[in-house]
Amino acid sequence: MSGLWQRKKGGVADRGSAPKAWRWLVPVALAGVCLALAARQSDDESPSVRSVEPPGWWLDHTLNPVRLLISGQHLHQARLKVPKGVKVSNLRRAESGQYLFADLEITPKAKAGELEIEVLTRSGQVKVPFQLMEPARETGLPRGFSSDDVMYLIMPDRFANGDPSNDDPPQSPGLFDRSKPRHYHGGDLRGVQDRLSYLRDLGITTLWLTPWYDNVNHLNRREKYTPDNRLSPDGVPSTDYHGYGAVDFYGVEEHLGSMEELVELCRAARGQGFRMVQDQVANHTGPYHPWATNPPTPTWFNGSADHHLANSWQIWTAAAAHPPADKLKSTLEGWFIDILPDLNQNDPEVSRYLIQNSLWWVGMAGLDGVRQDTLPYAPRSYWARWTSALKRQYPDLTILGELLDGDPELVSFFQGGRARFDGVDSGVDTLFDFPMYFAIRDVFVKGQPMTRLSQTLAADTNYVNPDVLVTFLGLHDVPRFMGEEGATLDGLRQAFTFLLTTRGTPLIYYGDEIGMNGGRDPQNRRDFPGGWPGDASNAFEASGRTAPQESIHAHVRKLLTLRRELPALRQGRQKFLFADAKACAFERRTADESVLVAINNASAEREIELELDHPAWTVASGLTDRLGDLGVVPVQKGRARLRLPARQACVLVPAVALVRSGS
Repeated sequence: MSGLWQRKKGGVADRGSAPKAWRWLVPVALAGVCLALAARQSDDESPSVRSVEPPGWWLDHTLNPVRLLISGQHLHQARLKVPKGVKVSNLRRAESGQYLFADLEITPKAKAGELEIEVLTRSGQVKVPFQLMEPARETGLPRGFSSDDVMYLIMPDRFANGDPSNDDPPQSPGLFDRSKPRHYHGGDLRGVQDRLSYLRDLGITTLWLTPWYDNVNHLNRREKYTPDNRLSPDGVPSTDYHGYGAVDFYGVEEHLGSMEELVELCRAARGQGFRMVQDQVANHTGPYHPWATNPPTPTWFNGSADHHLANSWQIWTAAAAHPPADKLKSTLEGWFIDILPDLNQNDPEVSRYLIQNSLWWVGMAGLDGVRQDTLPYAPRSYWARWTSALKRQYPDLTILGELLDGDPELVSFFQGGRARFDGVDSGVDTLFDFPMYFAIRDVFVKGQPMTRLSQTLAADTNYVNPDVLVTFLGLHDVPRFMGEEGATLDGLRQAFTFLLTTRGTPLIYYGDEIGMNGGRDPQNRRDFPGGWPGDASNAFEASGRTAPQESIHAHVRKLLTLRRELPALRQGRQKFLFADAKACAFERRTADESVLVAINNASAEREIELELDHPAWTVASGLTDRLGDLGVVPVQKGRARLRLPARQACVLVPAVALVRSGS
């Protein structure tokens, strides 16, 4: 008698009929009787397989053997039979009979193509496919990203609708409603691909998309929000449009498209010179993941749906030599918002699963970087293992970690490059510069002294490499710049001037380049105007932008042009020359080039005198403003005097530099 092979394109088959949880709290004697009866009953039924993860692997890969997780039914006594070229070992069966782990070694004799794995029991067998793939060619390997790049963060569901046919998919109906801020709105992968020319013209080189993992096919009734935006059991159910509630780590959410469309987008983007960054989540799953009620191992999660810690958000404890044990435990093992199941990376099977999943996505989609969500909430020892595995296979892949905190000492603790007091080198290449984000908001929204910026940069000594930090003035987890009380378009222009001329790899959140408004989530995730047929305006086109939108867009585009043309703005060492409450000036310098940036944040004209010592200035006839209207500023005896109009900035280069650059 043959078994059953079930597979759902882009996700787990039949999520609604996930098996019931193992009853870990049943008395041991009764549990033993139940399991024995279940095993005896299973002997009389043929095996069935729901999924094999990963569904394929590569020849000549640095991670070999690959660890398979086979999910199904009646696997208590299952064994595996494989064809020549691969070998199976180290089988581990869950007592529930619903999971089977196995090492699959890919030998040098293996050939690329689809092979069949036979799952055998005394009552029957089922054949399941597994794909062996050729290694990626040199042109398809990760290139990473650096301060030479400009990142752009896209939430696909809110950016552009390129394929209305997936707005309300048959397997997950009723979740699409643009009038509801926590429902799907119809943006998708095709919409991103259709707007690549807009992004290239703006000056973007790297795309970071929020997670495209497959989400639950019905309303999320465990995460409800009241009309005043409070998380509450009395609120309205939401959807997982944002992608941070995965139910299938190997699937693509059908509202966004298919695996084929994802690969097509990544190839098209690479063909136009973009780099691609995936948003990965190793800390937790969505509350409706089949594992949540039926984990593959007893220690797959930290706790269970009925018995777990709530996350206390005390991330400082992960970097403290002597933290309070209870606070550290709730930070590393607590469930986000007391809802999201917290994965236990100390379980070797979990660790291996997550590492392989990251490698699989990089190889399948041709990624250049990985943004790892909620970095400090998993053990640092795990990150060391994870980054080591990724770098061994993809040395040029860039790994970006998220740690939402304003303390440079704490943020820097998680950057790789050296072992810390705990003996762990995280291996993480770079981090979001949240300390600088808070400084930018304080100065250009709240009117705090501009010395706040220079003081934040002075803390760069904490980092292994501050020049690769990802700087930004907004993203999807915070209110938009223009959503802050006191924000103005002048302040936004000034903030962009600082962001795009200072050290680091700048990031722009979709819509900030046109001054989109919005407070806390979900108001900071509104649809990009013009991304949907029938929108009242189309901000993807200059003719469709309002005057304020166009003024910001033109300013950002000009700054990105300067950043591209002037290497010192991307690679130069940064040195503050002047800073007081309302104005600042700094230099970006390389051995061959010097660029001066001055910003007046006051409501009146300011005069600033600067002393210049770079060799480039000794042969210059003056300073030429490439951004504003200062024209040529004379240089006399190594000194220059600037008269900056109110709320204006300048980017100054030696006059002779214009001849060399052909500008």
